[in-house]
Amino acid sequence: MRKVTLCFLVDGNRLCLAMKKKGFGVGKWNGVGGKVEDKETIKEAAIRELKEEIGVDAHQNHLEEVGNIKFYFNGKPDWNQHMHIFFIKNWTGEPIETDEMAPQWYDNDKIPYEKMWIDDPYWLPQVIEGKKIEAECYFAKDGDKIDKFDIKELI
Repeated sequence: MRKVTLCFLVDGNRLCLAMKKKGFGVGKWNGVGGKVEDKETIKEAAIRELKEEIGVDAHQNHLEEVGNIKFYFNGKPDWNQHMHIFFIKNWTGEPIETDEMAPQWYDNDKIPYEKMWIDDPYWLPQVIEGKKIEAECYFAKDGDKIDKFDIKELI
């Protein structure tokens, strides 16, 4: 199962989301992240992706892991992934648009769930509230429908 990261810049009661401009998830608002490369830790990947996708610098010590989700795609096992989710409150630089992503700040009560992955409403409100979660999501087809979503709060 491929390891991936997802990172959200947090500024008070706002999250930075980014519109995916190409590749997997194109056209959806999401956090920033991607695949963990060979010989790279999950946190190193999260920091690298922040720089590559929205131009901000950050340190691993500032990453707060708020959850992880295993995604299973029915009929497409090569799409299966284990996503590690981070919040980060300290970084350097302003988020900028790149070839891959266009960042934008959203108030926590105005997150555009209807323009995100369909699983996001199941877990993102919980981590915004300060909970840490672990989940498994089973998608039908290309991720356009959820067959099953199991979530538990971590203590």
